[in-house]
Amino acid sequence: MSGRELFSRPRRNRRGAALALFFAGVLAAGAVTGTLPERGQDRENEAAQRSEPTSAARHEAVRRAAAEAMAAGESPTEAAERAVSRSGDRWAAVYSSGEYAEFQEALDGEYTGVGLWARRTRDGRIEVTRVQPGSPAAGAGIRRGDGLRSVDGRAVDGLPVTETVSLLRGDAEGATAGTPVTLGLSRGERAWRLTLHRARLSTDSVTVTHPVSGVAVVRVAAFTKGSADAVRGAVRRAPADTGIVLDLRGNSGGLVTEAVSTASAFLDGGLVATYDVDGAQRALHAASGGDTARPLVVLVDGGTMSAAEMLTGALQDRGRAVVIGSRTFGKGSVQMPTDLPDGSVAELTVGHYRTPLGHAVDGRGITPDLDAGAGALERAETVLTGLGDPS
Repeated sequence: MSGRELFSRPRRNRRGAALALFFAGVLAAGAVTGTLPERGQDRENEAAQRSEPTSAARHEAVRRAAAEAMAAGESPTEAAERAVSRSGDRWAAVYSSGEYAEFQEALDGEYTGVGLWARRTRDGRIEVTRVQPGSPAAGAGIRRGDGLRSVDGRAVDGLPVTETVSLLRGDAEGATAGTPVTLGLSRGERAWRLTLHRARLSTDSVTVTHPVSGVAVVRVAAFTKGSADAVRGAVRRAPADTGIVLDLRGNSGGLVTEAVSTASAFLDGGLVATYDVDGAQRALHAASGGDTARPLVVLVDGGTMSAAEMLTGALQDRGRAVVIGSRTFGKGSVQMPTDLPDGSVAELTVGHYRTPLGHAVDGRGITPDLDAGAGALERAETVLTGLGDPS
């Protein structure tokens, strides 16, 4: 299990909070347009949906529960959480206003922290896996492989990575840039403590490497603002005889606008996905002018979720990429937010999306064309060679 400061979540148990798909931002902005003709195979489902409460009615029920609790001097957020739990919506979540704003800030490409990525080892220790250049952690000389033993005096051995990351960010106290945090660290036989000051940092969600000649690996950790521009830039800068490995392993999703725009880097228009809201079918389309000739492999695993699965399904169904790895997570639902009386936000599922060929993703995931485990990247390099010269 691994994590980083950017995508830490509140420690309260909100079902689906860690996996919320931000279709909401696209829908609220009106950027998703186009209505598809009704498909025969969907009519029975749509009839069933008409007999159930609409998404507007379910949102209103949660708002009403929060308002009644507030009028009675009780916690509106807790009342909303109870209403969401009763709904049986496994992907629904309730956020405080601060938590929701923080998550949106992260998707905008910035976060507050010290610049550490971490993972939990098999024996429960927390190990630094990456240090962001230019961050407070980098300035203090922390290195990849260092052990993180404590945060502000609290031992982190055995804690989930998400909770450790929350401590680093200071989520519980609403820590801002400039606030101090004291870390207990180890490196071999050496153990020491140091105090850092949190800073506003860029998420740097896209990285590019060239492991062998003729291959560019473009890793997208999450679809934050600007991710698609970074991917397009990497494709443009790659020499004409270079194949692309789009590495989406561990990508938990993000902004759907960015995922669709990333698809546009490799497609010349056409369908990316369809989705429904209360049975009404809509579509997402790629822009024209993408690079359709360059060999492309997509790497996925069980941590590939949401918008990353949508992108993978589009490139696979459209015959644009060979997908290598293991079955993806299976998060294909669409959430929309609603504001509650105390400023908190509830996200409820309003529908599900499908790949261009009509395959449902939620609960099923995407099956790769070629199974691969630890050697997925090496296999991708071999496949790219087999795909031939893009010229």
